[in-house]
Amino acid sequence: MSATMPERLDRFDKATPWHLRDNNAPIDQEVTVDRLEVTGAIPTDLNGRFFRNGANPVSGWSLHWFIGDGMIHGIELAGGQANWYRNRWVRTPMFDNPGADRTELALDPETFTFDLAVSAANTHIISHGGRILALEEGAFPYEVTPELDTVGPYTFDGALTTAMTAHPKVCPETGELLFFGMTYGIEPPYFTYYRATADGVLAQATPISVKGPSMSHDFAVSRNHTVVLDMPAVFNLELAMQGGMPFRWDPDYGARIGVLPREGDDDDVKWFEVEDGYVFHTLNAHDDGDEVVVRGCRVPEIWVDDSAMAMDDTDPDDAPKLYEWRLNMASGAVSERLLDDRSSEFPRVADAEAGLDARYGYTMSVLPDGAAGELIKYDLADGASRTSHIFPNGHTPGEPVFVEAEGATNADDGYLMTFVYAADTDSSYLAILDASNMSAEPLATIATPHRVPTGFHGSWIPDA
Repeated sequence: MSATMPERLDRFDKATPWHLRDNNAPIDQEVTVDRLEVTGAIPTDLNGRFFRNGANPVSGWSLHWFIGDGMIHGIELAGGQANWYRNRWVRTPMFDNPGADRTELALDPETFTFDLAVSAANTHIISHGGRILALEEGAFPYEVTPELDTVGPYTFDGALTTAMTAHPKVCPETGELLFFGMTYGIEPPYFTYYRATADGVLAQATPISVKGPSMSHDFAVSRNHTVVLDMPAVFNLELAMQGGMPFRWDPDYGARIGVLPREGDDDDVKWFEVEDGYVFHTLNAHDDGDEVVVRGCRVPEIWVDDSAMAMDDTDPDDAPKLYEWRLNMASGAVSERLLDDRSSEFPRVADAEAGLDARYGYTMSVLPDGAAGELIKYDLADGASRTSHIFPNGHTPGEPVFVEAEGATNADDGYLMTFVYAADTDSSYLAILDASNMSAEPLATIATPHRVPTGFHGSWIPDA
């Protein structure tokens, strides 16, 4: 299937908005290609699919990077072969109405309620309870098949009554899916915490009293606790009615982190006041005696005057950097510190160590001179010491996804997978790295039939 967009903006013109320029520009076709070209050797224990989601507006235009229609790019691996590449838009009401105003599509003017099936479904893709879900924090999840056909909105058999975060956590010990939903309106509750069983039954829905309709993009869990971020990027209804990103920095809001037991409720939350800042993405959290240790990529502020995300000219002082908070549940004390002065984002740990004291964390960055992209590996047991894989000049990776190797005995026995854009050839490839040897050449690169635009988050979904 091919969808034709109207006459496109020049993606190489500096006057084109940042989120529609260079490799951020959308592509206009869905394709299926079998038997992909491979350089190197794909590890034979990789049997499954690598999927990555991102914004790719059908109309060719969107007001902001975060609100374009979701397109998923996927590659299936089996027995050392790259069986296929596919890219598909998620079929939502926004896909069906290219360029339409989202508020007009979703808002019922009589009840002033929003249809949460109106989604971009553009931020993440995960697997849980036998389902594959495309996620976007302002709406219901959308279920897709392993071949990336859209099934439709998913509501846990009607039990989900709010939007769902794009950053749920799967507990590696219980198989539970832990997540939250934000309600951006004029009355609380603004934040609801959810817990679903390993087979996808919603077991808990708990409103949490945050100070207002702040934008909580991510959260964290430890073995025993859930961690809520209540930070000063606050929803603005007037901006929402104008379209675009309806959030602005509120210096009077303050920043705090709430911690509650995994199965606790609102009365159990212990709040910790922290330095003002914003966290799009957490790396992980774990319990350490009386302390809950939270790590993530923090910026000092966001969207002070507008909602621009022109990351190609971000002030290094304002760029996201790896940060740590230690929250003492017994004394109420907080200690926080910068772990690395290098800017990086899209932090991940091994899925098997989510909520545990993971030794290694991985992020995406670029070299200080901007010439090349890199994937950073942090040894969190060694003061967050840093090693990295540096790509050729002009080659930009995305989020690193760790996949444990068969028979792994060390925490870094496995692979890092990411799509990489090569500016010199205006093309893309999937890179598979040895996570235990970051400086080595990729184990394999798999060419995609067209470039894969800059996107957001993804997952390795192994065969059952």
